[in-house]
Parts: sequence; structure tokens; C-alpha cells
Amino acid sequence: MFSGRDDLEAASAGLAPDAEELVTAEALEWADMIFVMEKVHRARLQRRFAPHIRHARIVCLDIPDRYEFMDEALVRRLETAVSPLLRRRG
Repeated sequence: MFSGRDDLEAASAGLAPDAEELVTAEALEWADMIFVMEKVHRARLQRRFAPHIRHARIVCLDIPDRYEFMDEALVRRLETAVSPLLRRRG
């Protein structure tokens, strides 16, 4: 997804109880940038994990959370939204 950026490490986790990988305080402390799809996700993170995300930048992508896992349309939207932010960072 982010070709040419060997200096990046990424992880994925969810807030829903049925998420394959749940968000943890440790994962949030590890991250320096956190992407969420909707504003409600950012609010939940801030409410549940405030002490663990003080150092991280949280970016809301404003993508409705209505896609299936690895949906091709979602992957394209994520690449379009996230790639410019990561290029600026590097």
C-alpha cells in the first residue's frame, strides 16, 4: 500500500467488540499517528484511551465505516486518503 516507505510500520485494530484485533493501550502508545474512519471513532478513542494517545496525532479520514474487511473500494479510498499524509510525514 505504501511502496517505497520501508521506514513505516503499521498496525490495524478496531473498537468494536467483534473486531478481529482490538485496540489496546499498548498499541496506541506505540503509534505516533492514528487513522480513524469516522469522527465517532476518534471520540471513542479519546474517551476510552486518553492517557495513551496524548503523544499521537489522530487523523479522521471521514470515510463511512460501512465496508467489509479488505473491500477493494475501501482499500482505494484508504490509499487515496492516507498516502499524501504519509508522504508529507517522511
